[in-house]
Amino acid sequence: MLLRRLRPASVAVGRLGLVGIGLAVAVRLAAAVVPLPAGFITPGSTVVTYRDGSFAHVFLSPDEKWRIPGSVDEVDSRYIDALVALEDKRFFEHGGVDFLAVARATWTNLTQGRVVSGASTLTMQLVRVREPRRRTLASKLVEAFRAWQVEARFDKTTILAHYLTYVPFGRNVEGIEAAALAYFGHRPNRLSPDEISTLLAVPQNPSRRYPSADNAGRLREARNVIAERLASTLAHERTPKDVVAEVIRAPVVRRLKPFPRQAKHAAYWLRAAQRRVETTLDRGAQGLAEATMRQAGLHARELGIHNGAAVVVDHRSGEVRALVGNFDFWDRDHGGQIPGFARPRSPGSALKPFLYALAVDRGLALPEHLVFDVPLRYGTYAPKNYDGRFDGLVRLEAALARSLNVPFVELLADIGVDPFIGHLKTWGVESLLDEPGFYGLSSAIGGLALTPLELAGLYAMLAQDGRFRPLRIRPDGAGTAAAMFAPGAAYLTRRALRSRDRPDFPSRRRWSGVPPTVHWKTGTSYGHRDAWAAGSNDRYTVVVWMGNFDNQPSRHLVGAEAAGPVLFDILEGLTAGRRPAEPSPPTEDLTRVEVCRFSGHRPSRACPHRVHVWALTRRVPTETCPYHVAVDVERETGLAMRPGCRHGRPYDTRAFLRLSSSVRRWMSGHRRDLPAPPNWAKGCGPAADHGAAPRITSPAAGQTALMLPGVAADRQEIPLEAESQAHRLSWFMDGRFLGTVAADQPLWWVPVPGEHELVVVDESGASSERSFRVSGRLGG
Repeated sequence: MLLRRLRPASVAVGRLGLVGIGLAVAVRLAAAVVPLPAGFITPGSTVVTYRDGSFAHVFLSPDEKWRIPGSVDEVDSRYIDALVALEDKRFFEHGGVDFLAVARATWTNLTQGRVVSGASTLTMQLVRVREPRRRTLASKLVEAFRAWQVEARFDKTTILAHYLTYVPFGRNVEGIEAAALAYFGHRPNRLSPDEISTLLAVPQNPSRRYPSADNAGRLREARNVIAERLASTLAHERTPKDVVAEVIRAPVVRRLKPFPRQAKHAAYWLRAAQRRVETTLDRGAQGLAEATMRQAGLHARELGIHNGAAVVVDHRSGEVRALVGNFDFWDRDHGGQIPGFARPRSPGSALKPFLYALAVDRGLALPEHLVFDVPLRYGTYAPKNYDGRFDGLVRLEAALARSLNVPFVELLADIGVDPFIGHLKTWGVESLLDEPGFYGLSSAIGGLALTPLELAGLYAMLAQDGRFRPLRIRPDGAGTAAAMFAPGAAYLTRRALRSRDRPDFPSRRRWSGVPPTVHWKTGTSYGHRDAWAAGSNDRYTVVVWMGNFDNQPSRHLVGAEAAGPVLFDILEGLTAGRRPAEPSPPTEDLTRVEVCRFSGHRPSRACPHRVHVWALTRRVPTETCPYHVAVDVERETGLAMRPGCRHGRPYDTRAFLRLSSSVRRWMSGHRRDLPAPPNWAKGCGPAADHGAAPRITSPAAGQTALMLPGVAADRQEIPLEAESQAHRLSWFMDGRFLGTVAADQPLWWVPVPGEHELVVVDESGASSERSFRVSGRLGG
């Protein structure tokens, strides 16, 4: 009878069990098929790191949380062990719901008559954080289903990583990475026992335990209880008793620390959708550059200069070590958040070293070559030097050191504007317009625009013996360095830029000095709108720019005085405590060649003095000295003779300098007294000399001189000048003789409104003429 009664019951239980198993299978299948809600996994904070992996800048997540995604491997393993021991002992064994823990919690709560224990797994806690609900039985069932969904899609390590990213730590701090930074000021890869206990205590009741003065007591108590409970887990080769005592003695965290917010301009510039932006920035170099620029900005603002940028590059690897986009990131009145290192600006004279290097590399010039420094006109373009003066002739090396404009405009004319622009594009300058013929000769002195980052790439190439390597700010692999000009050309250019006897040498550095390996160049754009300084030592290349984003000029925007001192301060800080390197020796592609001591050109037979200088072995300029001439001089009269006059007349062959009148006009001091060839003896001059007519240079061809109203005519005199090999020139205006002057001197003429015909005649009778017009009325 008993068996008959039990059989229906057992059948019912079996059926109920089968139904339960079927429901469980159906639920698990549904969990595997039904997708997780949209937004279950949300983006975290974007993090920009230094090259050593430390955090440079942390951004809020899109939902305004400090949430830094990370991996389990980046968290102290003792914290992971303690977390699992405290919250979910069978985390690596269950499928999202721990039924043993559910049974234990149910029995304990029933016997105690109240809720004293929970059964939520780490997976269920992750669900609760991502989908907060009221604590009801229905909510528990939904959490269990979501937990199965999570377990069906992610492995245990990924689930744990998501938990470590979203676990709440009070206010808007989520995740172990953000909490460790906000609580202790460091990442969670190395945690002390009291830090582990704190990070385990807060998520249990974030609003009442996050670090604050009001929560300090509750946080201390919870932390100490957890330490006692997990003492053996936390011990790690120490006694549990010692660990607990250490935790109890440790001060409790009372306030949150600020998140890293360094390298602001670089961080915003690099910010993208990825959660972590690894960079090549160096913490020390970035801090030095920011502090130096911030200090410089305090003084610059008083001078009407509100914006500045700095770039530091390790030119050996091409890696960017520091980027500063402005003096003050929070200066909203002057575009403080604009990354100045990526804004194209006129470089002034900062590109002259690369014209110099190209000229040497092509065999167009040697550093010792004398080049013209006289007023020139290219159509309507008439370049002038910064100080408005001219030297007549100057060595190319001195022209670079002194940053003279006219010699480099002439050099660009020889190289070609479009070829030079093409070189700049090959060298990484992407800011230039791709329009042939758009740029002109003013490109030599700032008539184009490029960014501080692009200029840093050029000077890094110069420091690396002419090998160009694209700069990189992300450690994605070094680019291949390609030779752009010869190492010898780079060496000779750096030698010129190491000169200390030059106008752009910062005044205060005349006392403190500059290491011998530092070479540099400054630049000032037209109208005093940009001040630049760029230079390198044996390891780093630095570029500093100052100006105003609204293009407001300031007379204080001079490269040598505004940007130069900052450049040297940064270079000095980068090498602090390191013994300065010695200047590198001449490169192997250089050889010594004989040149005329005066002109720097290959000597002709007339050159009396010669010296040896460095030149590229494969590209030695072949033009001989254009200035020295050998002249036969009659001893009795001191006059020149051609060979046909020498018979029966004692003479000496002497060396003289044949300089044009325009050159002599601008040569200063004793250089104007250099020996010029004497006049020809009567009947002994070459017939060809009568055909060398003087060339009028002022007034210019087609010029209309405009007289200023209200200004007396004798205060508006026009210089009459001509290029000639003769000693004296005679001038005629409208058929009337004006006077005779030395060929290297102007004749000043008081203008008269109307059309005029100007004639100049030299001693041999050769002449030239020019028509021009004077417009305006005579002044009072």
